[in-house]
Amino acid sequence: MPLRIGFDMDGVLADFSSAFREFEARLCGSSPAASGGRARRERRESAGDPEKEEERQSGSSQAQADADARRDSRRREDAVWEAIEATPNFWTTLRPLEEGAVRRIHELMLRHRWEVFFITQRPFTEGETVQRQTQRWLVAQGFDLPSVLVLHGSRGTAAAALRLDYHVDDRPQNCIDVSVDSAAKTILIVSESNHTAAASARKLGIGVVHRIGEALDILDQATLAHTNPSLFRRIANIVGWK
Repeated sequence: MPLRIGFDMDGVLADFSSAFREFEARLCGSSPAASGGRARRERRESAGDPEKEEERQSGSSQAQADADARRDSRRREDAVWEAIEATPNFWTTLRPLEEGAVRRIHELMLRHRWEVFFITQRPFTEGETVQRQTQRWLVAQGFDLPSVLVLHGSRGTAAAALRLDYHVDDRPQNCIDVSVDSAAKTILIVSESNHTAAASARKLGIGVVHRIGEALDILDQATLAHTNPSLFRRIANIVGWK
């Protein structure tokens, strides 16, 4: 039977984070941290002597500053999402996280006869449906006839329904859901600096890599090892699967 493999989109294949930051910079200017700092400076200046005011109300001032910073962050985020949702076919405009990764998935699919599913929870934008936008992006990246599933519920339930053997994601909670609710083995993509997330994932039997190319190397080797239990166990030990 062909292996059935699921791939998340944003943070795995598509660089949504950079696009979000670009929208934020264009709409809001300075970063949230800079904006929050400026607001705190303005409050101190309007209160007279900032040093004395800070001594008298250090606790309440900090709490107020933190609350203002959170409200400012929420307003910025809401503004960015409104702009994204108003952008026709936004999901077709994203850059790939790793050039050639989607084309390599296609090549591995043909070589190993994988059944591949691209799974996302992207929200609606103007233009075509999220599914069509995502399909167009994948085709442009080198994968013809992509199977795209747009979900609004648990990733684990979807993995079970699709009878996935493997799933690649950048969100720990999605990997946990898939591990708990299905028989699929999961691979979590985390930054090299996020040691806490990597260690926690490995404790739960979730494989950990730092980029999609590494995940594809593992899937390639695991496919070849499916008829060789001892080799597969060695790969599982290296990756972190239980």
